[in-house]
Amino acid sequence: MAEVEWIHRHPRAEDLRIGLICWAGTYLTFEACKNTITATAKCLGRRQTWELLVSNEHDTQAVVRVKSLQGLYLLCEPDGSVCYGRPRTSHHGCFLLRFHRNGKWTLQCIISGRYLESDGENVFCHSRVLSAYHMWTPRPALHVHVTLYSPMHQSFARADHTMGRIWMDAAVPCLEECGFVLHFQDGCYHLETSTHHFLSHLDRLVPQPSSQTAFHMQVRPGGIIALCDGEGGTLYPQGAHQLLCLGSNPRRGEEWFILQHFPTWISLRAKSRRFLSVMYDGDVCAASERLTPMSLFQFECDSDNLTLQLRSTNGYYLAQRCHRTIIADGHPLESDTFFHVHWNCGKIILQSSNGRFLGIVSNGLLMTSSTIPGPNEELGIRLANRSFLILRGRYGYVGSSSEHELMQCNMDQPDYIQLLPCRQGIYHFQAQGGSFWSITSFGTFRPWGKFALNFCIELQGSNLLTVLAPNGFYIRGDRSGTLLADSEDITKECIWEF
Repeated sequence: MAEVEWIHRHPRAEDLRIGLICWAGTYLTFEACKNTITATAKCLGRRQTWELLVSNEHDTQAVVRVKSLQGLYLLCEPDGSVCYGRPRTSHHGCFLLRFHRNGKWTLQCIISGRYLESDGENVFCHSRVLSAYHMWTPRPALHVHVTLYSPMHQSFARADHTMGRIWMDAAVPCLEECGFVLHFQDGCYHLETSTHHFLSHLDRLVPQPSSQTAFHMQVRPGGIIALCDGEGGTLYPQGAHQLLCLGSNPRRGEEWFILQHFPTWISLRAKSRRFLSVMYDGDVCAASERLTPMSLFQFECDSDNLTLQLRSTNGYYLAQRCHRTIIADGHPLESDTFFHVHWNCGKIILQSSNGRFLGIVSNGLLMTSSTIPGPNEELGIRLANRSFLILRGRYGYVGSSSEHELMQCNMDQPDYIQLLPCRQGIYHFQAQGGSFWSITSFGTFRPWGKFALNFCIELQGSNLLTVLAPNGFYIRGDRSGTLLADSEDITKECIWEF
């Protein structure tokens, strides 16, 4: 396991995405219809999400370009106006990004030396004298369900609900306890565990968020963060058991964590109801009647062509080997580790590169055995490290609001959906108050139903899914903000990040 890496060596595009909040509490916004940049939006959406392209980084500063999701760059013009477009020279659109001790950033135009600022509505670069109006608060734009990884200790944070603590001791992020929800409120962050407890300044897990669970975040490009209490204390692993707690004397770099989207781990069951498990010699066999760590697989799927890699907790990928056997000894870029996914009523069928389908043979081994899929090739699939979902679509998070009686899809703060497994691929959706999701005749949803309904989940990527509602239509986010189940086909509005 020592040579196996569970964290991406190079930052992914989503790790470089941020929102920038000005002194007035509003976000730097790409205004496509107005051909301008403003700072009027109060929520972080697609038009408020920016990607940092870093060309030179040091401890306290970096040279960056700021790119919108639409592919155009933030540009400072000679007259001090700010617009978007494509750089005309090598330095056009370059900013000197400085990291300040209070967690805020400043962006100084490389050419003019003027700072990016806002009056709470318009954005411009006029002044070379630094002031509070030039300060921007960075907010990571990745999905709020995350892992915390310590590069120094090469381990992940894990919530221990028996002890009421968080330890930095998980080698593999396959447990639900390794996932945390980052709540952003009033400029601070609250770290929520999988059992909906919050880390406090006293190093304990508490049931409710408060000022004692609020942390300030230092952000660096590439999803690197540190969490502080604002009074000189910083979170970092301490002691022989690596307790995550506040302190004032971290070793150099010990307080920095890599923040990444919580990965998807699944279990697979054969027709015999036994779990697929990796044996000591690497063979994959439908042998176990109960779920064990060797029955867990990380679901790594390309959403464009639905090619799937399954990674075992031993760090290796399932791969097709000689005599059509499947062995857990593959490496990330091997062509034999890629399988094509077919969905069938909540179950999956996997097809190897030679065209044959993976199936369970008479001795229980998983092999590429058949040219036509049948019951032995259908595998029951279940989310193994999530008892709840947080869904984010094109317009925001799925959640409820006191202003609307219907479920919304454009929320800045999400609701979690408690998952009650019914059968393979089928779940009941339970709202935060304990009631069930109900569906109206118009295909809209309310969060206070009395009876459990069946929802079919199909994974469309490493952290992407679609949901087939009880009325037989796919759930989608509507531009109006209402959540609807009225789509016969899978469109972009039907794809949910979780």
